Amino acid sequence: MNISVVIPLLNEEESLQELYDWIARVMQSNQFLYEVIFIDDGSTDNSWNIIEALSQKNQEVKGIRFQKNYGKSQALDAGFNAANGDVIITMDADLQDNPEEIPELYNLIIEDGYDLISGWKKKRYDNVVTKNIPSKLFNWAARKTSGLELNDFNCGLKAYKKEVAKAVKVSGEMHRYIPVLAKNEGYNKIGEKVVQHQARKYGETKFGIDRFINGFLDLITISFLSKFGKRPMHFFGLWGTLMFIAGTTMAFYVGVVKIYRLFNKIPSILVTENPWFYIALTSMILGTLLFLAGFLGELIIKTNPQQKHYKIKEKQNL
Repeated sequence: MNISVVIPLLNEEESLQELYDWIARVMQSNQFLYEVIFIDDGSTDNSWNIIEALSQKNQEVKGIRFQKNYGKSQALDAGFNAANGDVIITMDADLQDNPEEIPELYNLIIEDGYDLISGWKKKRYDNVVTKNIPSKLFNWAARKTSGLELNDFNCGLKAYKKEVAKAVKVSGEMHRYIPVLAKNEGYNKIGEKVVQHQARKYGETKFGIDRFINGFLDLITISFLSKFGKRPMHFFGLWGTLMFIAGTTMAFYVGVVKIYRLFNKIPSILVTENPWFYIALTSMILGTLLFLAGFLGELIIKTNPQQKHYKIKEKQNL
């Protein structure tokens, strides 16, 4: 099979038939073998009934229905697990992504050898204040943090080599950072393609301004995990040791000063009345806790049977 189109959705009953017909025309005109996988993320409208009807009429259509709304990341993960195509295309169900982009995205993966191609909605038809400006700030921060020179991390229209989509595990709200997750798995040939963005035809957006706040928090998380996720002691142990040494040094200084004053009969306050004593004590305690956090993190990683410590790219004569 050439292509799997993975479409997460929530309450998009008006657009599903039109979207499938558009995808089918593109696929048939290019003679692709394909499947379309709709992931219903807990819709409360008629979306699932439409998916069932499409599936009964068209063998290429498959559907996954969640018990409740789990989020786009979980929907994409379910779609990746179910996909069988050599190239996996993801797109939104609101008709803002153009299926006419699919053949070129496919060629960039198959012919040009990219691991992942991310769409770039260079010209957008969204509200400037609530979407465009926050999106530019978000993408700038993501570029600086991840080292990937992509202009639109949040674009739903992406193409993946099959092995990349299978390797990346998307959870929480990490769908914005799939290129970063792919890079962390060792897939470095990641490119970008300018794609056509269309004004929303039906319904309303399911995402508010809070997605950018959550996005920045997720960015901090993934930045930390990409650097220290497999070696937490390098972070917690380092800072814990430094804080413990600093606390010990301050405590030693307070003690030496106290002894010196007593020996020379110089009036001095009690050690317990010296604020530096409590600063030193706090530093030592925090240092110990940070070191223990790193140690426990290492134990969890080493004893987790599902944790992959390495990835084999190729084998010969085995």
